[in-house]
Amino acid sequence: MKLWGGRFTKETNQLVHNFNSSISFDRRLFRQDIEGSIAHATMLEKQKIISKTERDLIIKGLSDIKDALIDGSLEISQEYEDIHSFVEAQLIQRIGDAGKKLHTGRSRNDQVALDMKLYIRDEINNLDDLIKSFLFTFHKIMKDNTQTYMPGFTHLQKAQPVTLSHHMGAYFEMFKRDRSRLSDIKKRMNTSPLGSGALAGTTYPLDRDYSAILLGFDGPALNSMDGVSDRDYLIELLSALSTIMMHLSRLSEEIIIWNSNEYHFIELDDAYSTGSSIMPQKKNPDIAELVRGKTGRVYGALISLLTTMKGLSLAYNKDMQEDKELTFDAIDTVKSCLVLSDKMLSTMKFNKDIMESSATKGFINATDAADYLVNKGVPFRDAHSIIGRLVLMCIDKNTSLEKLSLTDFKSISPVFEDDIYEAISLTTCVNKRNTIGAPGKEAMMKVLALNEEYLSSN
Repeated sequence: MKLWGGRFTKETNQLVHNFNSSISFDRRLFRQDIEGSIAHATMLEKQKIISKTERDLIIKGLSDIKDALIDGSLEISQEYEDIHSFVEAQLIQRIGDAGKKLHTGRSRNDQVALDMKLYIRDEINNLDDLIKSFLFTFHKIMKDNTQTYMPGFTHLQKAQPVTLSHHMGAYFEMFKRDRSRLSDIKKRMNTSPLGSGALAGTTYPLDRDYSAILLGFDGPALNSMDGVSDRDYLIELLSALSTIMMHLSRLSEEIIIWNSNEYHFIELDDAYSTGSSIMPQKKNPDIAELVRGKTGRVYGALISLLTTMKGLSLAYNKDMQEDKELTFDAIDTVKSCLVLSDKMLSTMKFNKDIMESSATKGFINATDAADYLVNKGVPFRDAHSIIGRLVLMCIDKNTSLEKLSLTDFKSISPVFEDDIYEAISLTTCVNKRNTIGAPGKEAMMKVLALNEEYLSSN
């Protein structure tokens, strides 16, 4: 059954039908299609466009179709062009002529726009739940590791000492922003296209405000052409999903590095790693690598939709059908990556002794040694030069700053005294940094309290 067949005198070529058809992927919209249709029928009766009896028949028929699809007693047939024609055909088959009145005052253009908005709104809620769960995992690691020392890096070189709590806190902030972006998209997209018609509204006395309220929208789209052709919210969503994947990929990259024999900062749980078909000693971070690899897939969806939309004149064009497969795939990809990353991280063992030992190497207390001199009255630029000379001495002697003798220190500057050793100890280097956002325990406890408040109220 085609919704537009009256104008045509011959059947569509099968290849054309297959190329034009979207039911293979838009079938997942059946709940939203039925939800929107129930709201539309309710509004039609309120406006006296259909009778109460017809409304009740339509709503009962649609509800029965939804139940049958959910329990598997009804299957979506590929012979239909899209989910909209399938649902309408099923409705007419079940309730007769009353089902033919459902499409009054509605076009497939505003119908598909509505279904997609309803679907995306639901998926944003699902994504938000997954990210919040991930944030709880980060928060637990942070709470347990305020005194787990490790090197902080710039340029992949050891830079200054931090804690594992502080390091994971950076990801907490990233994913917190991701939730905020999704929330913004949900607010901005929450206008109803239903009643926009094909592009120019309808002559029927629809109450678009009422149907918008029934469906949980803030109100109707105020321009019918924009209502059916707006895909900004999908582009925004794909951009937000790309950012989520970028954050997951950065985390994955660090897990891959930390899992290497050279670092051995972590031990992956056997359930979230794999082995080699030829090398029996291998334990590979395949989940992290796949997350890193799938990031490009989500980026591709964003670029694809931007490219699709860039040359389209108003209003609806069939090109817009391309929004669904890539958006569905991007959502599915991000959801699976979030779930697996969360489980991988929550089961990961941190080799704290190795992390701390690594933090004692690479002169990551050099800045603190320079600060020590500044606090003794030495200009910072001179202090920088003095510590640089001491680092060269350490390299020559194959040792570290904290293992130099006081005589060695004084050979470069007489300002040094015995308190230099306390000043450049790992504990001091970390815990004296207590401005908000720094790795010191006092500062971290304030952040953890803020995180707990955030997680309990959002």
